[in-house]
Amino acid sequence: MAIVKLENISKSYYHHNVFHDFNLEIDEGEFVIISGKSGSGKSTLCNIIGLLDKPDQGKVFIKDQEIDYKDSKIAKLLSKNISYLFQNFALIDNKTVGYNLELVYPSKKERKNNRKLIEEKLSEVGMEETYDKYIYECSGGQQQRVAIARLLLKQGDIIICDEPTGSLDEENKMMVMNLICDMHKRGKTIIMVTHDKTLYSYAKRVIMI
Repeated sequence: MAIVKLENISKSYYHHNVFHDFNLEIDEGEFVIISGKSGSGKSTLCNIIGLLDKPDQGKVFIKDQEIDYKDSKIAKLLSKNISYLFQNFALIDNKTVGYNLELVYPSKKERKNNRKLIEEKLSEVGMEETYDKYIYECSGGQQQRVAIARLLLKQGDIIICDEPTGSLDEENKMMVMNLICDMHKRGKTIIMVTHDKTLYSYAKRVIMI
């Protein structure tokens, strides 16, 4: 079953045509890599799939439900199924690891009640006893592991990774890819943007754009 489906989408920026009548289906539980030259629209495509942007024309379906961009409730509901892993980690540098992960939960009560779960997820990514450590004290590889722990807490079915290893050294790159593969083994659908050809073998399918 297709968990993501794009039908005849078109998108342009400043009179530059990025996509025209583009179609794509991604099956539930699939590991897909999107690759191509700089400026080819890789990140734009991920933003459309992740509901961070919308096409000028065409239809987007998530879990067989068409996205109605005028109905914010539907978009918000479906966006809960989508989690993101960015190259720049998207963490607050001057706050602790624990604080950053607590932001997954909307209320103070939930944050307090879920501390044990947060610590469990940190342990899963090899970041034991870092709850009170500041983000700026963490290396790039450690920060990306914190970002992956955040994904494990959110439990989205679709995980969009935009150049998740782009700023990491070889050792940390392999470590992060192993964690991403672990999430895939748990049934997550992985959609990853990368220009790194050495990572193609991790995916079931590579889409060149």
